[in-house]
Amino acid sequence: MPALPAQNLSWMHMALALMAGAAHAASMAWPWAVTNSLLAPLGLRQGQPVWWLQLLALGLLAWRLEACRRQGPGAWRPAAAQAWLFATAWLACTFWWIFVALHTYGGLPSLLAVLAVFALAGLLALYYAAVCGLFVALAPVNKAWEAIVFAALWLLAELARGIWLTGFGWGAAGYAHVEGPLSGYAPWLGMYGLCALTAWLGMSLVQWLHTWRGGAWRARLVGLAAVLLVLAGPFVLSLYRGGEPGWSGSTGRLGVTLLQGNIPQDEKFEPGSGVPLALQWYAEQLQLSRTSLVIAPETAIPVLPQQLPPAYWEALQQRFASGEQAALIGTPLGDSQQGYTNSVAGLKPGQTQPWRYDKHHLVPFGEFIPPLFKWFTAMMNIPLGDFNRGDLGQASFDWQGQKLAPNICVEDLYGEELAQLFIDPAQAPTILVNVSNLAWFGNSLAMDQHLQIARMRALEFERPFLLATNTGATAIMDHRGRVTRAIPRDTRGVLVGEVEGRIGITPYAWWMARWGLWPYWLGVFGLLLLAARQSLKKRASVISLAH
Repeated sequence: MPALPAQNLSWMHMALALMAGAAHAASMAWPWAVTNSLLAPLGLRQGQPVWWLQLLALGLLAWRLEACRRQGPGAWRPAAAQAWLFATAWLACTFWWIFVALHTYGGLPSLLAVLAVFALAGLLALYYAAVCGLFVALAPVNKAWEAIVFAALWLLAELARGIWLTGFGWGAAGYAHVEGPLSGYAPWLGMYGLCALTAWLGMSLVQWLHTWRGGAWRARLVGLAAVLLVLAGPFVLSLYRGGEPGWSGSTGRLGVTLLQGNIPQDEKFEPGSGVPLALQWYAEQLQLSRTSLVIAPETAIPVLPQQLPPAYWEALQQRFASGEQAALIGTPLGDSQQGYTNSVAGLKPGQTQPWRYDKHHLVPFGEFIPPLFKWFTAMMNIPLGDFNRGDLGQASFDWQGQKLAPNICVEDLYGEELAQLFIDPAQAPTILVNVSNLAWFGNSLAMDQHLQIARMRALEFERPFLLATNTGATAIMDHRGRVTRAIPRDTRGVLVGEVEGRIGITPYAWWMARWGLWPYWLGVFGLLLLAARQSLKKRASVISLAH
């Protein structure tokens, strides 16, 4: 029988890929307020993840890929093209707020800022185009392997995007599942494991629908049973521990105060406006705080210690030199001889020197300039830094029986790096803390998306998470990733509450701390080698029958 011609890529297919990609972005943090009570059961809450929408959107892409698989030689081309459109729409709609940083605050012409966002999205989308084209090119593959191979390839793309070239895994598929039936897998598999699981479910759903057209009732039952078993997996896994709800125990409660200065980004580093405002407001709040711990966000003190007014830093140190209170304060540190760091300074009684945490995962263009890109940064007036990189696994800040592990800005995006803190259970943090300044991105979904990232880390490690930011989201999360207290964004305010520290190691924290991402990589390439071997054997069988 002659091979069928490869499927042409129609306008309808392209539009469907773009719409599915946009829906995939919306599933990470729903962008609109929903007032219609009829839509309430769908879980569409502004700024919140929508787990079923992520599965539906990825399922639509899987459906289009499966349609391409049924075509003849060359079908990988339209498959790769549709995957590229899907991923470009998904990523551009996810981090469109980069435009605000480049244009509004960076001064880059609007057209160039738009092109920069789409160029970044389109470049990262190539990962997904490549793996989806490869998925179709591997055909024919045994039906039982299709969903597994697709999950492995999708995970490969997510890993590549999140790690290579400094990594930018913002908006990965797993972040839509900090709520819903799959969230219980986070302490076992981590966010990347959820990415693979959602890809498997999306393709399995497509396969299951195909069985209804074919009339294979046994295949229907097997497929449905497999999907239901995966959805019920967190409950089944809990039985492994005798029905225990988690892996951690309480280390007591700590009163905390989180400061949100809401200093306008276009004034934040200006000596005549934002700098004196920040210094005055944060100094007042640090003096007035009454809880055991007070936390000020990233660059709350926006100048180096030697640039501060006389006795300013000494007054802060004196404030926390005695008594029962401590502080974590975001500030740049260093000098021209030793270099500069984006840091958190810790003040508590009994210290001879402030404790410090130096940011490890630096942001390209914002905290270091990649080679050959000085021409690009020269076009903007963003106050760029040339920061030194801190070490991985820096010691926690010990206070009142708790071990607090700060991270700065996008560092909570890299769970594999935070896992290094859990290699020694006795020294593992009991509370995770993130200090950020998302004012660069205006009043956008960046705040909501960053909140979902922190919630995922809380689920993976079963640790409470504190977010202290300049403009939002400033919030307290428990070890289940649930927001217990928060204050409105874009307001100057103080959040007072309590957090319960936790001790114990989740399966994810245990294996990630020891082996890093290698289990993911080995699983991906092992499955792909098996799939390629099976595909070659089947092709050889077809050729021999033809002769």
